Amino acid sequence: MSKPSSFSLRGRKALIAIKDERDATIVRRQFERLGIDIVTWDGGANIDCRPDVTLIDDEFLPLTSPAQRAALGRSPVIALLGTETPSRLKLVLDLDPASFLVKPLRSAGIYAALVLAFERSERTSELKQQVVKLEQRLRSRRVVLAAVLQVMHTHALAEPAAFALIRRAAMEQRKTIEELSAEITANGSLPRATG
Repeated sequence: MSKPSSFSLRGRKALIAIKDERDATIVRRQFERLGIDIVTWDGGANIDCRPDVTLIDDEFLPLTSPAQRAALGRSPVIALLGTETPSRLKLVLDLDPASFLVKPLRSAGIYAALVLAFERSERTSELKQQVVKLEQRLRSRRVVLAAVLQVMHTHALAEPAAFALIRRAAMEQRKTIEELSAEITANGSLPRATG
């Protein structure tokens, strides 16, 4: 299943928390044009939906409930800024917004803020997945080093040749170097190639 395009917004769900009725009307009108379903939130109750994006007015900050903060953390946040004081900006930065709009709102800029928020969220998600993979590979480097040392000792090879032997055996067996290295350290020798 392919990921939805950041430019295609029809059918997405947005949680909006906007105090000023004029700004809320502008957002509702634009979202209706874009085909975005709207759920309004007044800041008091817990958030009981899973929005695709959240627009939150800086006047609702700080969020005091950990459940509210956690609910907002599951989707990209677009902050609506009314004032640019350092204290207000600090509260907004605590939300880790994917985009922002400046109040008073106009219809221009809302679509761009949405696209930027969805794109940043997708890229951040991809980067987090890459970090997890790299951390796993970093943890497995000890195993690879132990396997290289073992192959160096048992086959009287230099380090580059031992690593090349492990890499070639891993490719032949359609395994990662890390998987084969774990087998080498567990068995004490290079496993035989099958086939």
